[in-house]
Amino acid sequence: MNDPNRPDLRIDPLSGAPTVIVGSRQGRPNLPDTGCPFCPGGLEAPDPYEVRWFVNRWPALPEDCCELLLYTPDHTAEFWSLGISGATRVVDLWAERTAALGARSDVDYVLIFENRGPEVGATIAHPHGQVYAFSTIPPVPQKELNDGVLEPSSVAAELLVSSSGDWLSWVPDAASYPYELRIAPRTQVGSLTDSDCDRTGLAAVLIDSLARLDQLFSEPMPYMMWIHQRPTDGGDWPAARVHLHITPLLRSAQTQRFVAAAELGSGITFNPVQPADAAAQLRACAGCDGTEVVR
Repeated sequence: MNDPNRPDLRIDPLSGAPTVIVGSRQGRPNLPDTGCPFCPGGLEAPDPYEVRWFVNRWPALPEDCCELLLYTPDHTAEFWSLGISGATRVVDLWAERTAALGARSDVDYVLIFENRGPEVGATIAHPHGQVYAFSTIPPVPQKELNDGVLEPSSVAAELLVSSSGDWLSWVPDAASYPYELRIAPRTQVGSLTDSDCDRTGLAAVLIDSLARLDQLFSEPMPYMMWIHQRPTDGGDWPAARVHLHITPLLRSAQTQRFVAAAELGSGITFNPVQPADAAAQLRACAGCDGTEVVR
C-alpha cells in the first residue's frame, strides 16, 4: 500500500503534465507559533551564521531532496540590502548546494528558487530561498535546453535594465508578466559551479535589479525567482547557460497581475505592459550601489 504522506509523482493522461501529490505538506504550519525559526537561536538556526542551509522538514520530494537556504541572520533585511558582499555569500551558497546535491547519483537537476512575499505563498518573512533536487530534468528547463535561445548580447538596448561584470538584467521582449526580468551572463557559463562564473557580478546585478523592483511602486515587490542551469546528469549540455527568471506579481501599485482562465486554457499569456516601457520604468527607478538603495 502506498504511503499517502510520501511524495507521489503522477502524470495526467490528457495533458501529459507531471504532478507530485504530497499529502503531508497540507499539515505544514503557515506561520511559526513563537518567534522566527530562521533567526539565530531559532528552531532552524540554533547557532550564529552568515548564510545557512538545512533540510526542509516539509519536503515536496523524497530522500532529503528539498532544502531551505537562509540568506542572512537579519530578519528585516531585503535581498538588495545585503550589499555585494552579502549577496555574493548567497550566490556562493547557491553554488555550494548545486555542487553537493548535483554530485548525488539520484539527482539529475538542481533548481534553486525563492518566493518573496505572502502574496506568492511565503509564510516567513525572513530572507530565504529553497532548492529542489530532481531525479529527472523537469519539463520547463528541459524545453529550454532543447528549444530555447538565450543570447544576452543581442538584447535590444531599450529592454536592458542593469549590468555588472559579465551579467545583464533585462525585460524579455515577450515577457509574460509586466515587470518580468531575466538575468544571464554574456559568456557561455553553464552553471554557478563553473570556475569562470562571475558570481560577484551576478550578486551586483541582482541586488540592483531587486532594488529597482522595490522602488517601482514604493513598496516591497512580491516575486518568484528561479535559476536554470546545466543539468547534473553527467551529460555535456554545451548549450546550457545559467540564468535567472524573476516574475514580479504586481502590474501597478497594489494591483496584482492574475493569470486568467484564457491563459491557462490556451497556454498563451496576455501582458498589459509593453516590455520596453517596463524596462524604461525600471531604469528610471533607484538602483543599488552595493551597500544601499541609491536615492
